[in-house]
Amino acid sequence: MCTLVSGLAVPARYNPPMAKTPAASAASPHQPLAERLRPKSLGDVIGQQHLLGEGMPLRIAFESGRPHSCILWGPPGVGKTTIARLMADAFDAQFISISAVLGGVKDIREAVEQAQAARSGLMAQSTIVFVDEVHRFNKSQQDAFLPHVESGLFTFIGATTENPSFEVNSALLSRAAVYVLQPLSEVDLRKIVARAQAIRAVPAIEKIAEDRLIAYADGDARRLLNTLETLSVAAASEQRDPIDDAWLLRVLGERMRRYDKGGEQFYDTISALHKSVRGSDPDAALYWLVRMLDGGADPRYMARRLVRMASEDIGLADPRALRLALDAAEVYERLGSPEGELALAECVVYLAVAPKSNAVYKAYNAARAFVKQDGTRPVPMHLRNAPTRLMKALDYGKGYRYAHDEEGGFAAGERYLPEGMEPPGFYQPVERGLEIRIAEKLRELRRRNDDVGG
Repeated sequence: MCTLVSGLAVPARYNPPMAKTPAASAASPHQPLAERLRPKSLGDVIGQQHLLGEGMPLRIAFESGRPHSCILWGPPGVGKTTIARLMADAFDAQFISISAVLGGVKDIREAVEQAQAARSGLMAQSTIVFVDEVHRFNKSQQDAFLPHVESGLFTFIGATTENPSFEVNSALLSRAAVYVLQPLSEVDLRKIVARAQAIRAVPAIEKIAEDRLIAYADGDARRLLNTLETLSVAAASEQRDPIDDAWLLRVLGERMRRYDKGGEQFYDTISALHKSVRGSDPDAALYWLVRMLDGGADPRYMARRLVRMASEDIGLADPRALRLALDAAEVYERLGSPEGELALAECVVYLAVAPKSNAVYKAYNAARAFVKQDGTRPVPMHLRNAPTRLMKALDYGKGYRYAHDEEGGFAAGERYLPEGMEPPGFYQPVERGLEIRIAEKLRELRRRNDDVGG
C-alpha cells in the first residue's frame, strides 16, 4: 500500500531505517524528496482506493491491458500525474506530457508526430498523451485532440483542478471517462512523513509539530513534501533533532498560520462562500473569500466563481451585479495581487447585499430539460427569414408583425412559440429587486394578449 504524493505515490510499508526501500534504492540523496519517493508500480499506491482498490474502475483499467482516455479531476497534490505515468508504464506506452499553461497547438502537433512515429516503428508502441491543467486549453486546442483520440492514435489523459463539466469541451468530455480524486487523508499524510523519515530524509518531529504540518498540508501531499524538504535543510544546518513546534513556527512563519486549524477542503470552502452570498451575509462571504485567498486559491478562479454567483443567484433582480463581477475580474487582471483582490472583496459584498433571484437560472434549466425531451418543432412560417424571392413565394415571413410599428412597441396577440405548443412558463420572476417591475411588465403584456385573444 502507498499514498499519492505530489504527483507521486509513496509506499505505506517501509523497511527499517538501515535498509533501502524499493522506491528509494535507485534514487540519489541529491534528488528532490518527491523524486526519491516516486513509486514503481500500482501496487505501491494507497489513497484513492475508491478508484485504485480491488474491483474499482482504474484498477480494472490497469488490469484490462487496454488503456482508455480519461480526465483526472481533483485538487493539487493528490497524484494525478502519478496515475498517468503509472498507466503508461503498465501498458509499455510512450508517455508525452504537455502543460496546458505553457503549451499550445505546436505541442499538440509534435505529440501527434511522436505518436505516429512510435506506432509505425519496429516496436509499434502505443502512446499516452498527458495534458496537465487541461482546462487552461481553449476550445480550439481541446478540439485538436479529438480526431486523434477517435482514431486511436493515442490515449488522452487530462488532469484538472476545475470541474470538467464547465471547463472541458463537451465533445472531448464525451470521449473520456472522468475520475474524481480526493484530498489525502490525515492518515495518508502521516505515512508520508514516516516514509520520508524511513529513508533518513527528515529528522524526528514532535507530535504537536507533526500535527501542525499535517494541518498545513490540508490534503495536499506536494505541499507536505516541499515543506518537509525545507525543514530538513534548516534542521541540518542547525543540527536540530527532533523538530519541535516552536522551531517549526519560527522557520516557516506566516504560511503556517494559514493552515493552523487544518480547515475545510477547497471545494467545501468555495461552497461556503457561494452559500453565504446567496444567504445575503456580507461578513460571512468576506470571511470565506479571505480564507480562500489566504490559503492560496487563484484569485482568477475566485473571480470566475463570482461571475457565476451573479448569474445564478442574483440574475435580473439586479443586472448590475453581473457587470460588477466582470469588472472585478478585469480589475484583478490589471492590478494583480494584492491590490486587485480589493475589487473581488467589493464584488463579494455587493453580491451578498443585492436582491436575490434564481428565476433565470431555473428558467434556463427548465427550457433545457424541455428541449431535451421534446421533438424538433418547425419554426412558424411568419417567423421564418425570407432573404430570397423563392422563400417569399413560399410564404416565409408572411404575416409577421413588426413590434416597433405597434402601440407601445408590442404586437398584442402575436405568437412566437411553435404551432401547438402551449406557453411553458419557464421564466417566473420573483418579487424582489428589478424583477418586481419585470413581473408587472409581463402581467401587463399578458393582459393585452388576452384582450385580443392571443
